[in-house]
Order: sequence, then C-alpha cells, then structure tokens
Amino acid sequence: MQYRLTGAVVALMAVLWTVVPGHAQAQDQKRPDRIAGHPNLNGIWQALNTAYWNLEAHSAKAIPEFWRLGSLGAMPAGQSVVVGGKIPYKPGLRKKRDENGKKWPEADPAADCYMPGVPRANYMPYPFEIVQGDGNILFVYSFAKSNRIVHMKSHVDAPIDYWMGMSNGHWDGDTLVVKVIGNDDRTWLDRAGDFHSDKMTVTERFKLIDKNTLEYEATIDDPETFTKPWTIRMPLYRNVNPKARLLDFNCVEFSERLLYGHLEKFDNKAERENKGH
Repeated sequence: MQYRLTGAVVALMAVLWTVVPGHAQAQDQKRPDRIAGHPNLNGIWQALNTAYWNLEAHSAKAIPEFWRLGSLGAMPAGQSVVVGGKIPYKPGLRKKRDENGKKWPEADPAADCYMPGVPRANYMPYPFEIVQGDGNILFVYSFAKSNRIVHMKSHVDAPIDYWMGMSNGHWDGDTLVVKVIGNDDRTWLDRAGDFHSDKMTVTERFKLIDKNTLEYEATIDDPETFTKPWTIRMPLYRNVNPKARLLDFNCVEFSERLLYGHLEKFDNKAERENKGH
C-alpha cells in the first residue's frame, strides 16, 4: 500500500507545510532541529504499551470469544498510564465501564471502524504522523483514515461534536499544548470500556525528551463523569526506519460482518451453529 494521504488531505498539507521539506522526500534528509523557533515534531510516532487495552493496570487474561486463537487471542498484562493509578469515576459510574468491557468487542465503536477520538488515537497499536510547518499542525492516523488539524493561530469553536473533536494549540516554551473540545461521547478511551460524556475536554502536551522520544500527557476534564480532572502519561517513539511510511488501515471492510453479519444467509449447518442460529 502507498501513502494514505491523498486528495484533499494532500492539498491541505501543501498549505500547512511551508517550512520543512516535502513529506514524501527521502527520510534520511537532514532534519532541522527547530521549525520557526519551535521543536521539530515531524515524523511517524507510536506508543509501545498496552494502554489501548486498559489505561489502568491489568493482568493478562483470556478472551473467551477468541478461544480459537489460543494464546494469540489473550490480553497482555500492562501497567497503568494514569497518574495516580486509578481513573476517578463518580460514584456508580465505574460499573458502567465494567459493563462496557464485558460487551467488548461488539460494543466498542472502534470495532465498527469509527474514528477512535482523542486521546485514544495516540496510543492505539497503529502509528500516526505529525506534519508540522510554521502554522497549523496536522495529525494523521493509520486507523480508519482519521486525522485532525491543530489550529495554532486562529482558534476555532466546536459547533457540533466530532469523532476526533476540535483541536486548538499553542506552544508553551518547547511543549506543544493542544486543547481538544467538541468530543463525541460515543468514543471510548480504551478497550476496557472507559468512557466519557460530551462535556469532556482533553488538554494534551507533547514534549521532546530526546530526538526520537516524545513525552505525551493528556488531562481529561469531564465533570459529568469524573470527580476531578486526571492525567495519562506515556512516551511516544519516532519510527527511525529511513523507509518508514504511514500505511493505510482502512478498516471498514473488516467491520462489515460484525455490523451486518446477522443479515447473512447461512449455507451450512456448522456455520449456523457457530453463529448461534
């Protein structure tokens, strides 16, 4: 597969990227340390943890629905990326999270190939790319053709809720700070079923620790769901392979049977039994 950034997105990149070399040029070209006085965050990034399974600490466990995969279908253990360890749900709402988790994967919007939202898109097991110039910054994700513009100069409101929210950013010294508003309440925060309301605001902070490592923080403020704002923190790693490209993960076709399988005609007894018919 080739670059997933085509058509309108390519045109948008041409406007955004006014300082650094073209996106498709060789990766081994010398990378400037700073762009318009700010750290150069351009590159393909990915989290290497299990936060996409569960933001909190969790043990490895089997997933009954995936028994045919054996150990390959089990959930790996992971450490909490929540500062303080636990998500501060309001009384009674952790039960809803647990109910969501029990219905995974069918209940997870990402299983249906909907865009994952922020902050989840940044720690899914798929890479994403930051395209930075001297103006707005573009985030492009492999999963579900998701992308978002971080408006750096003229901030915008969110008249409606969006799957990826609406992002406004500024620089705090050498840290990129992004405030994400207008978040659709149908997105989850992980596969465990952690959720939020449409009143959620996410404040992200991206800070280079070294040339190829970003410290990523996201503070979630949602007074309808949580007793106080809380923060996740993790490193993101740049793909240093000179041939690295952001490849397409167009998941729509992979979700069709999950969404519409109940409408299929079953041609044999074994398949009917496997489907519970």
